[in-house]
Amino acid sequence: MNFNRHYNLKGLHAPFSASKPSWLRYDDDKILEVYTNLRAAEMGTKLHDWAQKTIDLGIKQPRSKKTIYAYVNDAIGYRMDTEVVLLYSTRFFGTADAICFRNNLLRIHDLKTGKNPVKMEQLEVYAALFCLEYNIRPGDIDMELRIYQNDEVLVHNPTAEDILPIMDKIIHTDKLLAKLECEEVITA
Repeated sequence: MNFNRHYNLKGLHAPFSASKPSWLRYDDDKILEVYTNLRAAEMGTKLHDWAQKTIDLGIKQPRSKKTIYAYVNDAIGYRMDTEVVLLYSTRFFGTADAICFRNNLLRIHDLKTGKNPVKMEQLEVYAALFCLEYNIRPGDIDMELRIYQNDEVLVHNPTAEDILPIMDKIIHTDKLLAKLECEEVITA
């Protein structure tokens, strides 16, 4: 049999696929909710891509309280790098939307396009990863973390007391997982 070739779909995943058949038990409201959330996530990805390109090109936006404009303008104003991977190990890394470290001040900004409130913990983890990767003691620097969401800017200035426990947890958990992986290799 000559199967149809759907080259335009290669590598993509259907919103309601055979590999995740839980949707078979959804009622109409749940189907619509899941589909709406998936479309919102796709729009969020497109907005992040647009913001990154706009920041990297240095194209300032109109002064506005609109989330994305404030995010773009602040990142340009602070001369931030976009989409920077912060790595402690292959088990612990993340990508900061916008980041800079200058004059002993670490800035990390995150654009959130969803409606649900988020926690500053994500940015604290980025700060911990930054300190671990670049061997910087969090007590030796100042930090400003910002979340841009729903036409608001949430600002947090963590201290070493906020970041050190996260660093310790990353180090401890990474060692624990490395030991597990080593034991699996030995017993295999």
